[in-house]
Amino acid sequence: MSQDLTDEQIRHALQGISVPPQPQIMVDLQMEQVMPDPDLRVIARLISQDPGLSGSLLKIVNSPFFGLANRITSIQQAVNLLGVKKVINIVNAQSIRGELTDENIVNLNRFWDSAQDVAMTCMTLAKRIGCLEPDEAYALGLLHNCGIPLMLSRFPYYIEVMEESYAQSGQRIVDIENHRLNTNHAVIGYFTAKSWLLPGHLCEAIASHHNAQQIFLEYGSKDATLKNMLAILKMAEHICKAYQVLGNHPVDHEWNEIGTLILEYVGLSEYDYESLEAICQEMMASGDGRYYQD
Repeated sequence: MSQDLTDEQIRHALQGISVPPQPQIMVDLQMEQVMPDPDLRVIARLISQDPGLSGSLLKIVNSPFFGLANRITSIQQAVNLLGVKKVINIVNAQSIRGELTDENIVNLNRFWDSAQDVAMTCMTLAKRIGCLEPDEAYALGLLHNCGIPLMLSRFPYYIEVMEESYAQSGQRIVDIENHRLNTNHAVIGYFTAKSWLLPGHLCEAIASHHNAQQIFLEYGSKDATLKNMLAILKMAEHICKAYQVLGNHPVDHEWNEIGTLILEYVGLSEYDYESLEAICQEMMASGDGRYYQD
């Protein structure tokens, strides 16, 4: 099927919203593609560490050109469907979309580092708790903050606003952004995810990921899928200290408000959660090669 996908179709499918890829990932991918026999699994592993590249690949395989019965979230599956040549063409198309300034790279490092850690932690939690498919959990963790780099490109002072948002208690993070900027990264992330043709329930989770308290307090049992996704994500964000990495703040006000609700929902005691937290942090510290989307 991937043989029928022309370079022109790739260019057409990649038009629209674009999240910049990490420079080092692009360098590593370019090194792999000049090898005599590029390794598809190495390419998939590198792409799965980058939200922008992952989103672009998922957009291609979920497009009408492929005609899949159901939209997918697995980066490995997307790479396998496309094949080495098409994946390399997509990567190269992304590499010519504009260079990042040094300041932008420094600011985006927060986003990239957090996205990778949260994705891996989401996957591990999903495997151990069982309320979400690991591939889908990984995609949610990797892509949930995909609106942040777009906010950074639109608002030069967005880092300041983001830090202010994480420092407030009693308000949602997105409330501060709405007040200062008349929009927020969850809304922008939702439209980005839709442009990548991600499954609707994943887009909804991205839109709602700073509205978890209301969802767990008010939503009925029919919203179990959304609750499962947000439970995994909120635990992972807390374990990975997103409030420090992104918000530059020592206290996770959001978790303090919703943590008890989430642990009750998934049936974990504080001790159980702390044990999972220790396992995930040990894996991150060790750089365990198995800690990757299969």
